[in-house]
Amino acid sequence: QVQLVESGGGLVQPGGSLRLSCAASGNIFSPNVMGWHRQAPGKQREFVAAMSSGGTTVYADSVKGRFTISGDNAKNTAYLQMNSLKPEDTAVYYCNFRGGSSDYWGQGTQVTVFS
Repeated sequence: QVQLVESGGGLVQPGGSLRLSCAASGNIFSPNVMGWHRQAPGKQREFVAAMSSGGTTVYADSVKGRFTISGDNAKNTAYLQMNSLKPEDTAVYYCNFRGGSSDYWGQGTQVTVFS
């Protein structure tokens, strides 16, 4: 089992920044992929960004150039630095851990971008 705890969400004005954290604990194994998804009200959950244990990163087109995913292997923590936030980035952000046939999700953290 892998437990994921997100933090760092909040309220921010358009153009602002937030950094989300996802702390993983339990049976952390490699190779793996840690990533972020988000779900806005009335919409399906969508992919935001992911990073493999080997360091490869991938982003959704909607966040390229604004969001950066990174990780601290010593702390088993993944981060999502979000810059130039827009109202359409408002959503619950979920951390995800995938390895082998296992797939784990955090409880989510709310990000609200308002003017």
